[in-house]
Amino acid sequence: MALKFSKLSGRAISALVPGGKITEHGIVAEKTKSGDVRFSINVMVDGQRIHRVVGKDSEGVRRGTAERLIEQLRTEAREGRLNLPEGRKLHRTFAEAATEYVKRMEATDGKDMKNKKRHLTQRLVPFLGSTRLDKISQHKLKEYRKSRSDQGAAAATINRELSTLSHLLNHASTKDWGWMSKADLPELPKEKETRKRIRILTPEQRVRLLEAAAADQNPRVWLFVLFGLNASMRHSEIVQRRYDEVDFDSCNIWIDKAKAGERQQPITPALRDALLYQRDMEDDPNGWIFPAMRPGTKTGHCRDMRGPFKRAVIRAGLNPAYCTPHVMRHTAISALAMAKTDVPTIQKISGHKTAAMVLHYVHLFGDHVHDAINALNITVPESITPELHTRTRG
Repeated sequence: MALKFSKLSGRAISALVPGGKITEHGIVAEKTKSGDVRFSINVMVDGQRIHRVVGKDSEGVRRGTAERLIEQLRTEAREGRLNLPEGRKLHRTFAEAATEYVKRMEATDGKDMKNKKRHLTQRLVPFLGSTRLDKISQHKLKEYRKSRSDQGAAAATINRELSTLSHLLNHASTKDWGWMSKADLPELPKEKETRKRIRILTPEQRVRLLEAAAADQNPRVWLFVLFGLNASMRHSEIVQRRYDEVDFDSCNIWIDKAKAGERQQPITPALRDALLYQRDMEDDPNGWIFPAMRPGTKTGHCRDMRGPFKRAVIRAGLNPAYCTPHVMRHTAISALAMAKTDVPTIQKISGHKTAAMVLHYVHLFGDHVHDAINALNITVPESITPELHTRTRG
């Protein structure tokens, strides 16, 4: 239906004096000092205000040009709404999506929610809050990275924040959530991080730690330490294990959820024997290896062993600032590298996503490179002397 104009008529526009302007239906006609007429629009489209200069009368722009532009913008907005989730009139902003994301993740026992909420509330929402969820571009994220870098944030810190964003967007684009299309997922601009020093325990420190854990009031700490040193598993992977996941004959544990996906985790005979010993004392021989201390918890298993582990570290005379549960994983993987285990085998045991991550340990702790180059160490025979190859003068 064509718009009716009572103020923005051709006669009224012609009668404008320099500096004067007329506005109607979001279209603005303004006469410049040179006597030309400039047309612009100022309208709400899809919940956002658009203020844009259309052009000048001398360029062939008329009121109808501005009308057609407004209709085009509104048509594009209607087409965008065809993909809206049921029951919504507008697309989600990032701020809305962040609030719903946190609720859903907490309701399903999401991991590391303390840090995820901090990333969202303190950094991501203030920067991206009003942006439509499906319109977050790589360019916008590059601006975010530069902004955080200018504030003094380290590359690793910014990468963690963008990882939270990635987790939110990936969930938002699933069929179950249906907040956006996978085609609208932006490529996240990540930067290479400066690697931290890998700390490992000496054989003597490992023994002290295990003895200290066995003396702790928590009866499962010794088993937790044995897991870490014998299977190179992550903290979260250890506490979520059940006896019915253990194949005692083949020395394997099935891990259904991990960073690199599900896997069959090899374990040592020492850890297998310890698990058999502990299972014989359990009320439920098929249940959690690290059951929750309090009944009625959501997960049924212990979620965090850092407190008891720290007590064992202090009792062993080690520094808790450096000796964390993850140090046991570093120690186990480094022991494999020092034993000249090949990279694919280490990767199978450690559960790393890529061989490149394993190679870092091999470069630091493996002697195989030096052993390999020594195989090329061909000495010069005594029969070959520098004199035999001296250029003759003639």
